[in-house]
Amino acid sequence: MLRNAHVNDIEEMNKLVNHFAKKDLMLPRSLSELYENVRDYYVCVENGSIIGCAALHVFWKDLAEIKSVAVKENYQRKGIGRQLIQKCLEEGKALGINRLFALTYIPEFFERMGFKRVDKELLPHKIWSECVKCYKFPDCNEVPLMIEI
Repeated sequence: MLRNAHVNDIEEMNKLVNHFAKKDLMLPRSLSELYENVRDYYVCVENGSIIGCAALHVFWKDLAEIKSVAVKENYQRKGIGRQLIQKCLEEGKALGINRLFALTYIPEFFERMGFKRVDKELLPHKIWSECVKCYKFPDCNEVPLMIEI
């Protein structure tokens, strides 16, 4: 079942995201960051447990980011990540946002959904509002991708 995240989901989401962050497959998220942005997140739930999550974070009138896409390993390759991203694309379109981007260590996943690699310089709002605060800045090797909807 895919739905909007609730505050009661945050601790489980934090464990899921940071599980992959420890493997250097994504950036970590703090509990406070997840609570502050709970309205950005969708979760996939099975048997009362969070098995996947993703967020759509609006940056500007025509630009939003899909972030923190994570699916438990034993549920991967079953279309859950694709469903979560599709939900973010639908919401972006409903909000009138025509460009969505992702920064990822696994660009092939997003490319299969129609995202194209772009230069990070196309994302100044992201770089100067969030990336500069990251412990990997400026030596981050996340790949920027974008899709127009």
